[in-house]
Amino acid sequence: MIDIILWIAFGALAGWIASMIMGNNEEQGAIGNIVVGIAGAFIGGFVVRMLTGNDVSGFNLMSLLVAVLGAIILIAIVKLFQRKDDRI
Repeated sequence: MIDIILWIAFGALAGWIASMIMGNNEEQGAIGNIVVGIAGAFIGGFVVRMLTGNDVSGFNLMSLLVAVLGAIILIAIVKLFQRKDDRI
């Protein structure tokens, strides 16, 4: 049970940092930050594994950076699709 709470908190932190970097923190709430952070951790882990061949695991600074990187990628993709919808 405590692991789930830690993953949610870790995802929230990564999502919040990414939303601050990407400038859409006001658009995302706490739930959005959690979802983006957790999804970003998967995306970042996939990207790092594809580029380096190494897995990233655990609760450490490298894992946080990878999760933030993945969350930034996710937010950028979402923004790209939102801009296309605005032009239609």
